[in-house]
Amino acid sequence: MRPECEKLIRALFDRYIEMYADRDDALTRHFSEDFSGFAGGGDVLVKSRREWIDVTRHDFSQVPGRIRIDMVDLALQDISEDVVITTAFFHIHLPFDEAILSRETARLVLVFRREGEDWKIVSSTISIPYRLVQDGEVYPLRSLYARNLELEKLVEERTRALAESNARLEAMSNTDSLTNIANRRNFDSTLAQEWNRALRAGRPLALIILDVDHFKHYNDHYGHVAGDDCLKALAQTLVKAERRAGRLVARYGGEEFVALMPETTQDEVLAAARHIQAKIWELALPHAETEPGIVTVSLGAISVVPTMEHTPDFLLRQADAALYRAKSQGRNQVRGPAD
Repeated sequence: MRPECEKLIRALFDRYIEMYADRDDALTRHFSEDFSGFAGGGDVLVKSRREWIDVTRHDFSQVPGRIRIDMVDLALQDISEDVVITTAFFHIHLPFDEAILSRETARLVLVFRREGEDWKIVSSTISIPYRLVQDGEVYPLRSLYARNLELEKLVEERTRALAESNARLEAMSNTDSLTNIANRRNFDSTLAQEWNRALRAGRPLALIILDVDHFKHYNDHYGHVAGDDCLKALAQTLVKAERRAGRLVARYGGEEFVALMPETTQDEVLAAARHIQAKIWELALPHAETEPGIVTVSLGAISVVPTMEHTPDFLLRQADAALYRAKSQGRNQVRGPAD
């Protein structure tokens, strides 16, 4: 093909695409009186210029905003000195959110014929591979809207399901699998948060560390299944004993439990520890290896007002030292700060 001919055909095509994309009614002036073609996703042959003008104006009214056309490929043919053809493959982006049509490849075949001093469009066939065009439509807008609503609903359902799944996973990752209360990971995270909150407010933060007395002997005597049941019962007793908002009961590891208590003074945390001890005593779980013959616990209870000089580990160390004093001084007792 001669360069000047190729340039002419490209110019004719570019003029058509620009006017069509801009929804410019002046495009209709370039239609030949001897016109035929197929519109959009429809299958009706248009046989006159008047019909094609009606189809085009309906198209422009149906989608009045400028559309974007991304070319994929373009073929140019000069059939004769007076007839040329363009075949274009492209993506159509309508001026609203739609998730289907813009990913499909449309095909447009245009036939231009020289009539006097001007080139007229004598045939136009656009094929949109979306088979849900309804009567009175050029683009399948009703189907697109319906499909987009379907997709939005599906995305919403899947997003909700994912959020629920993530929430379940998060809960599982923060829950002790045996006792179904908070685990060490949950406790460590909450301790850091509450420490920083108490530090900013200049308020006390208290911690109880509880250890089951002679638990190894309990397992040896009654078996590990009974040992697991014992830990479950103790966990539920702790939860019931410490129902106040903001307090966290967790399994710290093995037969150790913790209770984190914001806004709690030393006197209050000692009272809370004695209350827990009494509730566990009331369970009267048999334990042949202790002097009372039932399961007992040792507890360390400490309250501090956080300062910049210390980290959350300071509270842990203080409570653990108090627990050690309770165990070394005979077990089955509550101890606070060293005298």
